[in-house]
Amino acid sequence: MATTTKIQPRALVRASGGPRYAIALAVDALGTGLLRPFLLLYGVTVLRLSAPATGIAMTLGVVVGLVCMPAVGRWLDRGARSTVVAASMLVRVLGVALLLATPAGHVWLFATAVLFLGIGNQAWPAAHAALVATVAHGRERDVALAGGRALRNAGLGVGALLATACLAGGTTALQALAAVTGLAYLAAAALAWSVHLHAHPAATPAKDRTDGPAPRMRALLAANVVYVFCLNVPEIALPLVLVTQLHASPVWSAAIFVANTALVVTLQVPVTVLMSRFSRRTVLALAGVVLAASYLGFLAATSLGHGWGAPAVATVSVVCTIGEIIYVGSATALVTALAPAHVLGRALARFELSTGFGLAVSPAVITALAPHGSAALWGSLAAATLLSASAIATEKDQGTRLSDCAAGR
Repeated sequence: MATTTKIQPRALVRASGGPRYAIALAVDALGTGLLRPFLLLYGVTVLRLSAPATGIAMTLGVVVGLVCMPAVGRWLDRGARSTVVAASMLVRVLGVALLLATPAGHVWLFATAVLFLGIGNQAWPAAHAALVATVAHGRERDVALAGGRALRNAGLGVGALLATACLAGGTTALQALAAVTGLAYLAAAALAWSVHLHAHPAATPAKDRTDGPAPRMRALLAANVVYVFCLNVPEIALPLVLVTQLHASPVWSAAIFVANTALVVTLQVPVTVLMSRFSRRTVLALAGVVLAASYLGFLAATSLGHGWGAPAVATVSVVCTIGEIIYVGSATALVTALAPAHVLGRALARFELSTGFGLAVSPAVITALAPHGSAALWGSLAAATLLSASAIATEKDQGTRLSDCAAGR
């Protein structure tokens, strides 16, 4: 079993697609951070839409955007790489342009703009993972994927901070932020396209060029829907619990979110390197155990009441973030290892469908469980996550690429 033991920055950049592609990722993330956290605010304040209508439009945009994933998978399997990444950025340029052109009160134009943004946001992760899988192999690929996530989170954080500083300008500032976001997407698309990376399916061995389907990975995909709830814990579950149940200051929620971002940026690559001594499937199952333990920790923390509850929740959130880091560092890597080269795009598209579905339903599930008490929320999440971890650990690998066998699954 090959193990990555060192982090070499130059090699990491090269394995992630090269310097220009790394710059494209940073610019894209910076632009996304400027607008995405404030998209709801844009709809309410600039377009004068009601909060429920804005929220429904945003949800529909994300869900309908998932419909594009099968086509993205087939496009990737025809060998496209940097072109698909660039396209995912360009479609968001169209979304921003439509957003800026939407008159006040036109909810359907806003929904259409959000749809284009959603298509780009859903297509990008699969396209990025396919590009990295083409450039890097084995455990080097895992670390490159982790490095890309760390870079993206850093860009999102910086963009959000810049946007927050500009919000005092009111609606004019929000429109300016949207315009800058569109320019950032356009620049990132040009940089990504300039990489000119294309896979050549015809060059793969004949035994890898069959027309068989992508591996089903039923347990992995079902478990991923549950695992991905952890991504919305810092943004939805914890603020809800802290404010409505513990009556704590919103400052605690902000501090937890900032700490989560900082930990992901600093620890994503080192933790992925550390976990490379174990098989990817084992690491992914371990992530579920850590996440479930953190959910039980939140249950215990909320029982402490107003005085000690908020600090305890903040402490446990670090454990939850570690589980998130382990999960993200192993999940996509496992999919790229399981999928034969000729169906890599379709496998990644299926995985992104499960991720997108989990992200879409998790806010509704969390907000539905929370009013029934901490035991209903955290107990249910812990039980579902442990069940998912067990399913991942016991699922049999099928169709694993021979080239990755030595790197461990």
